[in-house]
Amino acid sequence: MTASCARRGAPLCRPESHFSSWCSVGILLGALVLPLPVSPSDACGDPPRYQSMKLKGVAQPPYSPGATIEYECRLGYKLKRPPLPTSAICQANNTWTPLQEACTRKLCPHPVEPVNGAVQHVNETLEFGSQVHYVCNEGYNLIGTKILYCELDGENVNWSDNPPLCEVMRCRPPPKIQNGKYSITDQEDFRYGEVVTYSCDPANGPDEYSLVGESKLVCSGNDVWSSKPPECKVVKCKYPVLENGRIVSGFGSKFYYKAMVVFECVPGFYLSGNNTIVCGANSTWEPAIPKCIKGSKPAITTKPPRVSSSPGHPGTTDESQPPEDVAPLGGGIIAVIVIVTLVGAGIVAAGLFKFLHTRKKRKAEVSATYSTYQSKSTTRPEEN
Repeated sequence: MTASCARRGAPLCRPESHFSSWCSVGILLGALVLPLPVSPSDACGDPPRYQSMKLKGVAQPPYSPGATIEYECRLGYKLKRPPLPTSAICQANNTWTPLQEACTRKLCPHPVEPVNGAVQHVNETLEFGSQVHYVCNEGYNLIGTKILYCELDGENVNWSDNPPLCEVMRCRPPPKIQNGKYSITDQEDFRYGEVVTYSCDPANGPDEYSLVGESKLVCSGNDVWSSKPPECKVVKCKYPVLENGRIVSGFGSKFYYKAMVVFECVPGFYLSGNNTIVCGANSTWEPAIPKCIKGSKPAITTKPPRVSSSPGHPGTTDESQPPEDVAPLGGGIIAVIVIVTLVGAGIVAAGLFKFLHTRKKRKAEVSATYSTYQSKSTTRPEEN
């Protein structure tokens, strides 16, 4: 018996074989039993997104039921304590098992309090994304960044900048003045709130120097002083003369800056103007010297108008009211008015009574006349 072997590489189904049709059917059936791709209607969609978590790796939808995905914390977040589930499963109803936010924001370190300043916690927390504001005390300048943010620093969080400093405000020396000086002359600058005092030099002649203006200046910060520097100059007012009057206070032979004089008039005269005057910076009296006028001072009788008001309405001037200085009526006058009123009422009543009585009498006479006439007209003549 002769044996034959099939050649290597021969086709699985030979066209000349009577089994070729069955071979093709077998191959087709084998292909059908291979795993089929999952239909989108029978799978879960994209994994849900969370604020504090992100998907580990790359999403590979669609997901068949039973597939599991894992989440991890986003940058700036950390796992909560106690931990919560971070994996989700594609369920038979094509939905993912729900998850809670399993991560929370990381905290920045406590900000450093500046010397002579303070930190304001705007968000009342130090969590990632919050901010703090720095302020300085009065008289201090903030050097640096005023607002810091809690932001990412690699895998951790930290403040966006170094904390600022609070530096004291300063002033350059105040201006020098003629015929005077200020108390501290050897300093290059002055701190906020520091005070310098000006004074005038001794006089070179018969009249002294007067300091006109503020003698003390305060450093208000950033090269600003509280006021302009004063002046040292001779301020001298003339001797005040009041005709028909005299000085009662402020006697002197010389009247320098801010010298005060009080006047009065002699008997038979009254003062017109202010009785007190002061020597001003321009060597003139302020206000002007008053005058003494002969006679008695006129009495001031003018009174302000009365003001009436009611609830819900503003006060209004009532000019129709009689003046308050009108004397009230006395008791005797009131009695006379009452008597006259009663007498008048009696006269009117008597006149009315007389009128009614006369009218009634006339009516009765007319009625009697009419009755007599009627009786005569109805009487028959006597028969003959």
